[in-house]
Amino acid sequence: MYNLKMASIFKQGNTALITGAASGIGLALAQKCIKSGMTVGLLDNNVDNLAAALKSLGPAAKGWVLDVSQPPAWDALKPQILAALGGHVDFLALNAGRAVREVSWADPAYFQQTLSTNLAGVIKGITMFLPVIQGTASKERPAAIVVTGSKQGITNPPGNPAYNASKAAVKSLAESLSYDLHKSHPFISVHLLVPGWTYTGLSGAKPGSVEGKPEGAWTPTQVVEFLESKMREGTFYVLCPDNETTEGLDRRRILWGVGDLVEGREPLSRWREETKVEAEKWIRREE
Repeated sequence: MYNLKMASIFKQGNTALITGAASGIGLALAQKCIKSGMTVGLLDNNVDNLAAALKSLGPAAKGWVLDVSQPPAWDALKPQILAALGGHVDFLALNAGRAVREVSWADPAYFQQTLSTNLAGVIKGITMFLPVIQGTASKERPAAIVVTGSKQGITNPPGNPAYNASKAAVKSLAESLSYDLHKSHPFISVHLLVPGWTYTGLSGAKPGSVEGKPEGAWTPTQVVEFLESKMREGTFYVLCPDNETTEGLDRRRILWGVGDLVEGREPLSRWREETKVEAEKWIRREE
């Protein structure tokens, strides 16, 4: 089977389509693509941020205002997007996401707003553009799909169940997509991007700004650089560290969470009063 290792997707003449592209990791991805000589389609629901991003990126960047939670809007824009990208999507980054701050188990809107963006938006992006990618990817022109997940979708910390559930579902989708494509379309690589603590709009950053960035956080540019290195290695799970959390620490946190099921502990034992000291001791044992 063809090996996509070392086949960089970021190169002259390729095209990219990025959701949530006007700020944070999406904008950093767009900047990377533009610097690599690519034509880039930006999708974002923030009109002002999108206009600023397009101005900064130059004529190789094309943009459309899109709320990814609205399927009819995707359908209306698809012909324009494909025309602007020459019928090719070599790199699809499904990055748009939201975290609703008002958490309530009694409010269906809290769940709907989060899931319609973080999950349904990813599903719509895949179902709409995967056939295009499948039709053009080849050994000479390999393609890549990156889906932005979250560590919260893996370790499931208390506090935002809708967000956690949406990102857990995204992880499952990306895993299945990777499996289904690896034989039928071996020239398409799939990657789950799992950022660490990153200074983005969700954490108060202005688009493209690092002013006020906490010391422990990575910049979106660092995340994109790490993503590229892992894509070159052919890595599916792009589990990003940050300036406070190492890859090893992340893996031990994940292992403890899986242990709840395997060992028969109560769910989310890492945060329960009766087990959190034991959990922290086990997780930090190698530090």
